[in-house]
Amino acid sequence: MSVSIQISIARQTLTLFDGAGQLLARYPVSTASRGAGEQRGSYCTPRGKHIVRALIGTGQAINTVFVARRPSGEVYTPELAAAFPERDWILTRILWLSGCELARNRLGSVDTMRRYIYIHGCPDTAPLGVPASHGCIRMRNEDIVDLFDRVAVYTPVEISEE
Repeated sequence: MSVSIQISIARQTLTLFDGAGQLLARYPVSTASRGAGEQRGSYCTPRGKHIVRALIGTGQAINTVFVARRPSGEVYTPELAAAFPERDWILTRILWLSGCELARNRLGSVDTMRRYIYIHGCPDTAPLGVPASHGCIRMRNEDIVDLFDRVAVYTPVEISEE
């Protein structure tokens, strides 16, 4: 079954639809604390049409820590967080996004994939429902596992400010 994803920056939600447009699930998320934007180095969440370019983390444990899209061998704990307070934690699963709109979110200085924009898990203590990320879309670990298991590479993703 084909599905699609809509992310609302205003509502801080990710909504999953089936191929007929019927609601399958809605999850709270956290997008960029700096708002919407496509420019490299902006730490903003890119808008527009995207696809899931890669699914990373199949079979990994909840709270697996990823560094450069690979499991680091660490599992997130409050003690690990205390030891590395400045880390931007990417946990459990990664849906790596690629823009579909030339000069808006694909190629050049606005390329979503080259900006390493993901939908990914985050610590349970991280706030959701409010903008707080460095550009990615953060989700609860249980939610990212649920979403990961329902999507495929090339799943369409629309990110809007609405």
